Parts: sequence; C-alpha cells; structure tokens
Amino acid sequence: PPGSGKGTVCERIARSFGLQHLSSGQFLRESLGGGGEVGVLAKQYLERGLLVPDHVITRMMMTELEKRREQHWLLDGFPRTLGQAEALDKICELDLVISLNIPFETLKDRLSARWVHPASGRVYNMDFNPPHVRGVDDLTGEPLVQSEDDRPEAVAARLRKYKDAAKPVIEMYKSRGILHSFSGTETNKIWPYVYTLLSSKIPPILSDEEN
Repeated sequence: PPGSGKGTVCERIARSFGLQHLSSGQFLRESLGGGGEVGVLAKQYLERGLLVPDHVITRMMMTELEKRREQHWLLDGFPRTLGQAEALDKICELDLVISLNIPFETLKDRLSARWVHPASGRVYNMDFNPPHVRGVDDLTGEPLVQSEDDRPEAVAARLRKYKDAAKPVIEMYKSRGILHSFSGTETNKIWPYVYTLLSSKIPPILSDEEN
C-alpha cells in the first residue's frame, strides 16, 4: 500500500540482488515530462484532479517491460489492480510477489507526514526522514509541498480504495503459491526476512549487512 516503505524495500532488493528497479510512479513522472502519448494522456487526467486510469498505466508499463525482455527486474507499485495483473500475465510469468502488511494507522500517520519536492519527486517524511531545513528541499532549497492526496482525510479514503483494488490481486497470487506477505511497522525489521526469502531464490550480490 501507499506509505508502506515499498520504495525503500525495492531499492534494497535491487541493490542486493542486481535487479532493475522499475517503479510505476517513476515511469509516470518521466512520461509526464517526456511529452509522449502516454504522458499527454496522463496529464489530461491529473490536470482535472483525477487518478490516471488503469489502461493508461498498463500501456505505459507494458511498453517499458517490452524494452527489457532480456533483463531481470523488480516491479514496484504495479500491478495494483486485477486488470493490470491480467495484462502482465500475457507478457511474463512472475517468480515472486511480495506484499507488505502494514497497520492502517501506521500508513495513515506516515502518509500524512509526507512532503514532496515536485520537480524531482524527492519525498520527505517529517517523522523519520525530514529535510535539513523545514519545508525546503535539501538539494535545491526549493519549497516542499504536501499533496492533496496526503492530507489525513484524503489518506483514509485512498487506503480504503487501495485495499479494495488490491484484494483480488493478492488473492490471485496467493492461489498460485507465489505470494509472500511480511507484516510489521518498520522497514528495517521487515527487511532481513525479505532478504532471506530472496536469497533462497537468487544469489545475492551484496550481503545483508552491506545494505
């Protein structure tokens, strides 16, 4: 879910096991800046304050994955819906799916403490990753903003929506025997278990301590 620390976990996995980290959020930001067909479509929705629909995200991800046929990769934030998962099924067979089970209250607190540097997408958390100077980006000194999405009342609605969409996806991967769930409130405590699981599937290039 949003606010689960999945970005941090994904970065560590990618570093430790030599995988390409493919984040749907990152691709979306790049396509918005690139002016391609998907970027133009996505922009139209975002400018109207709407979520970018499934088919646009799916098209964007399929294009990126097709370019990487020969690589070993890790998907971050995709698939989030059954439609996305079914589209992914058509082009590849997943080896492993990780689900992070973080308590609702923890997610709510984390997301409400989140501020972003819009130009770069750098994310700060006022509780555990604050900027050096309150309210401004460490590298550029430009102001940070809190997205409408991260205000407490919006967060609760967003988490409920995520849960409804993700449930059938989680069930599907569970029934295939490739889903592994990890529960907790701290990324550092969850990480050793994730590392151990992945080490049983692929040889690590970095030891757990090096991360």
